Amino acid sequence: MTRELHLNVNLLGGLGSHPGAWRWPAASPLSFVQVDDYVAAARVAERGLLDAVFLADSPGVVQDLAAGPPYNGLEPTLILTAIARATERIGLIGTASTSYNEPYNVARRFLALDVISGGRAAWNAVTTYNSNSARNFGAGEPTREERYARGNEFVDVVRALWRSWGPGAVVADVAEGRFADLSRVEPIAHRGEHFTVHGPLTLPPSPQGHPVIFQAGGADEGRHLAARTADAVFSAPGDLANAREASRALRELTAEYGRDPDAIRILPGLRITLGGTEREAYERRERLDALTDLSGPVSYLALTLGVPPDALELDRPVPPELLAGLAPDAPDSGRAEDVARRHARTGLTVRQLLSRGVGTGNVEVVGTPDQVAGLIQRWFESGAVDGFNLMPDVLADGLPAFVDHVVPLLQRRGLFRTEYRGTTLREHYGLPVPVPAGAEGR
Repeated sequence: MTRELHLNVNLLGGLGSHPGAWRWPAASPLSFVQVDDYVAAARVAERGLLDAVFLADSPGVVQDLAAGPPYNGLEPTLILTAIARATERIGLIGTASTSYNEPYNVARRFLALDVISGGRAAWNAVTTYNSNSARNFGAGEPTREERYARGNEFVDVVRALWRSWGPGAVVADVAEGRFADLSRVEPIAHRGEHFTVHGPLTLPPSPQGHPVIFQAGGADEGRHLAARTADAVFSAPGDLANAREASRALRELTAEYGRDPDAIRILPGLRITLGGTEREAYERRERLDALTDLSGPVSYLALTLGVPPDALELDRPVPPELLAGLAPDAPDSGRAEDVARRHARTGLTVRQLLSRGVGTGNVEVVGTPDQVAGLIQRWFESGAVDGFNLMPDVLADGLPAFVDHVVPLLQRRGLFRTEYRGTTLREHYGLPVPVPAGAEGR
C-alpha cells in the first residue's frame, strides 16, 4: 500500500506558533476567546484537505500573561464541537490531561464529540507536569512515575468505556417498544490502583467506532504508552537524523506490544514562516521577532542546554567555554538537551538557534512555498515521519498561505490527497475501525 502524507494544523490559541502573533496586524489579540476565529481557521484547513485541526491544552495558566494571551483559554472539546457543526470532513483533535481529569468524564466528552461530528474526533492523552496545573487541583505535583502509572490505567479505562456498547446494541424497534439489547451494553467493572469505574458509558459508538488516540510524551514512559495504546504520536525529534532513529525505535517497541508497527502515525511539529521569496520569509520572521520579548524563549533554551540564561546574548553564539563544561552530547540521542547542544556547537547565534526551533523539539522552516514543500517531502520520503503537525507563525494569514501555495505543490508532487476519500478521521489516517470488546464472540 502506498504511504500517504498526513497534515494536521495546530490552532494554538487561535493565533499561531510565534509568541508575537497576537500583535501581528492580520491577527486579533482576543482570538483565544473568539470561537469564530477557531472556526474560520478550521474551514481554511478543510479547504486545504488537511487531516485534522489540533488543540493543545493544560488545566492552568502556564504563560506569562503580561507578555501575551494564553493558548488554552477555552476548553478544547467545546471549541471542537463548534468546529464540528461548521465543517464536514476535517478531523478534530483535543488534548485532555490524565493527571487532572477522571476517565469517565474524558471518555464521555470525547465520544460525544465523536458522535456529534460523525466520527472525526481524537483524544490527545497527556500526563501534564507543570506545577501551576497541580495547584489548581489541591495536590502536589506527581512524579513522572506516578503520572505515567496513572496515565496508563486512565487510557485503559477510557478505551474500555468506549467499547462498552457492542455492535447492534441499539435496536430502536418502535413497533415492539424495544430500544436496546442489554446483552450488548455491559459495565466495565474496572477496579485498579488509581480508579474504580463501573460503567457502561451513556452513548453508543460513532461511525469510526471511537475516537483516535494520540500521545505526545517524549520520555521513555511516554514512548511505551504510545507504543501500547496510541494510533498516532506528536513527536519532537529536533532533526532528521534523530527522527529516523526515534521512528525506528517506536515502531520496534510497538511490535513488541504485539501491534502492527506501521499502524501508528508519527507526526512531529513543524513551525512555518512563509514568504514569496526567502528574503521575504526572513523579513516576516524578523518583524514578528521585533514584536516579541524573547527573554522567555532564551530562558527556555538556556534551561534545555543547561547553562545560565544571563550568559546568553541574542546575537552571539553560546559561549564555547560553557558548552565545553557540559556533558558531551550523544550523537544518536533524541533527548532535547543533546539535540540542542549539537546545534549550539555549530556556532549559530542564540537568535539563529531560536529561529530554528532549537530547544522546542519542533522542526522549523523559514522560506518559500517550494522550500517548505521540499522539507516536508524529504522528511516524509525518508520514512522518519508520516507527516506533520503544522504550526504556522500566524494562523490568520500563515495558514491560508500554506493552503494556497504549499498544498498545491505537495499535490503536484503526488504526496498529498486531492480530495477526501472518507468522512471519518480513521479513514483520513488509513486506520482500521477498532473491534469492540467481545465482538468476536457475538
